[in-house]
Amino acid sequence: MASGIPFTPRPITDIFTPNDTDIDRRQCKRVVPMRVLALGLGRTGTASLRIALKELGYNDTYHMMNASVENPPDCLMWQDAFAAKFDGKGKFGREEWDQLLGHCQAICDWPAVAFAKELIEAYPEAKVIMTTRDVDSWHASVMKTVNWRANDPELKWLSKYDWASSMYYPMLRRFWTEFWPGDGDFENRGKERFKQYYEEVRSYVGKDNLLEYKIGSGWGPLCEFLGHEIPSTEFPNSNDNASFVSRCQARNRAQMRNVAFRYMIGAGTVLATALSAAVAYQQFAPATGTLFSLASSTA
Repeated sequence: MASGIPFTPRPITDIFTPNDTDIDRRQCKRVVPMRVLALGLGRTGTASLRIALKELGYNDTYHMMNASVENPPDCLMWQDAFAAKFDGKGKFGREEWDQLLGHCQAICDWPAVAFAKELIEAYPEAKVIMTTRDVDSWHASVMKTVNWRANDPELKWLSKYDWASSMYYPMLRRFWTEFWPGDGDFENRGKERFKQYYEEVRSYVGKDNLLEYKIGSGWGPLCEFLGHEIPSTEFPNSNDNASFVSRCQARNRAQMRNVAFRYMIGAGTVLATALSAAVAYQQFAPATGTLFSLASSTA
């Protein structure tokens, strides 16, 4: 537990996000082999690639959504990984990656890209894919989506009160400030880091084990690289800018309702306790008065 952040189970009052799970990955281990490291930056088609890889049988394929909306306690182990790499606290090697990702046969998207070198070293047997796109359109897409989310004032507020957000927002902020130069200056330094990052990954992997891939290329290059027959279905297309924002806003609203419901239940419990005490006092007070009256008359 390099980050020092303890696991807490999901509150029973979180009824408006019923699909959230609370698996403590620190207690897990690898149950399937890691076969694919998809290390392209987010907003290069990683959500579509996740669906495609799962269709090819790579279950599960890890994505930021695993930590943000599926099993929020995953964020705790990502924080452990950040603490080990950037703060020199504890260790985060193959054993810890197997705890966090042991249920997955593939991984893509951020925050995994912050650990491209470490993941390649931990899983040298895995094939490496880098989704990519035109840097200008990519930058514009991230500005409208993940950069907005990393600076979302609603999410920041929720992180003070909501169970899932209290883990997700600090992890997202840590990733954002560590990965982009200038303490998270994506707007001005994002394109620079994009080019630098892709060169870094190319230096880590032999050409025979690396596929640089654009989502518009469809099934062909992907299936040839991974050794699969081409599916009869169309290649998936998911997570455009508008759907990203609307999904995040809907998540915020659901978590706000969780917070309101928890405080309502808490206030109701306090009120019920107070009413019970008042009733008990009313029942006890007359008897007490009678005793005092008898004592006075006897004296």
